[in-house]
Amino acid sequence: MDVMDTDFGTPKVEVNDDMTVDPKDRLLNILDRIEAHVEDLRRESLRLEERKDTLFTTLDTIRNSEHLNNLADTDKDDIQRYIERVTARCTTVEISVRTDRDKQQEESLYQVNKMIDNLVIAFKGDPDNSMNKCQSFLAACKDEPEVPVDKGFETALLGCALDDQKRIKKRLHGLLDYLGQGRFTFVSELLSLLSPGTGSSLVRFMVSNSGLNND
Repeated sequence: MDVMDTDFGTPKVEVNDDMTVDPKDRLLNILDRIEAHVEDLRRESLRLEERKDTLFTTLDTIRNSEHLNNLADTDKDDIQRYIERVTARCTTVEISVRTDRDKQQEESLYQVNKMIDNLVIAFKGDPDNSMNKCQSFLAACKDEPEVPVDKGFETALLGCALDDQKRIKKRLHGLLDYLGQGRFTFVSELLSLLSPGTGSSLVRFMVSNSGLNND
């Protein structure tokens, strides 16, 4: 028995009569190779999730573009309908990569999500302070931060699973860039996605559909 790669790069087990290799060692070798394929699959799925998030963000950028205001009403309607059609099409793609967490990691992730939820809620009323807060959150994700670290956020972050920590850092980078552009319209849309209880419903954009929601 051996593992052969298919045309799609996925492993396929084939019978092999070679008895010179210890059966246990052979099985362990096969499982090692399959495990490597599983990790590749997870990484590729995460990249696809990021591509989907980027597409949504780009569509929202167009939706809020000042160029739309320079169009005639009929042309503007055409563009907006096109945007909604592409957005609806994008929502048909569902990708999910689950992160295994113990009870403490679940609680830490909940606290991180709650703090980011509150940050977004506060942004519309106090954008400057919220931007500073976002920077202090991001500083907690870095080995050599350039700005003071939010200690409460850092404590919660360190309690999260390593996969979650990596995604939180990446999402905070995106959130900081996005909020820095001052697009209040999309912030309002984000607020409409918040569910009662703060369980991390900031959807694709921040820390959840990328595996950061409490599974």
